[in-house]
Amino acid sequence: MSKVAVIMGSLSDLPIMQEAVDILKGFDIEVEVDIVSAHRTPDKLYEFSKQAHKNGYSVIIAGAGGAAHLPGMVASLSPLPVIGVPVKSSNSIDGWDSVLSILQMPGGVPVATVALNGAKNAGILAAQIIGSSDQCVLDKILLYKEGLKDKVIKGAQEINKPK
Repeated sequence: MSKVAVIMGSLSDLPIMQEAVDILKGFDIEVEVDIVSAHRTPDKLYEFSKQAHKNGYSVIIAGAGGAAHLPGMVASLSPLPVIGVPVKSSNSIDGWDSVLSILQMPGGVPVATVALNGAKNAGILAAQIIGSSDQCVLDKILLYKEGLKDKVIKGAQEINKPK
């Protein structure tokens, strides 16, 4: 069974990152959550990143605000796919600092980057990565996408209902 690590720079990121945790659990994917600060716990970041693939993770989702070095540093040290979630923090410049810090990675150190506070999409993307080699997860993703379509169709029917 595949496992995803959801890490964040500080506890204040948890309300956003919880959306990734919830969506992954909805797909029955094992999730482990931790706080790993690029600036305050660099030794922990190094150890986590270098060992993640040996510890059974398939994908790492890393959320961070402000300078947002966490996803890029993890990607520089780990062979696993890393999905960065820019988090609009209290000291942020409308979140753009986080978005650009995660998005503008140098060649050779990719980080898949979702929208500002887009942890839900990070969870879906991690599930899709896993689903590319796990039929059970892929089937759940197909059902999820069918549910999205059904929701739109029902919404359209609702607004076009005669009054």
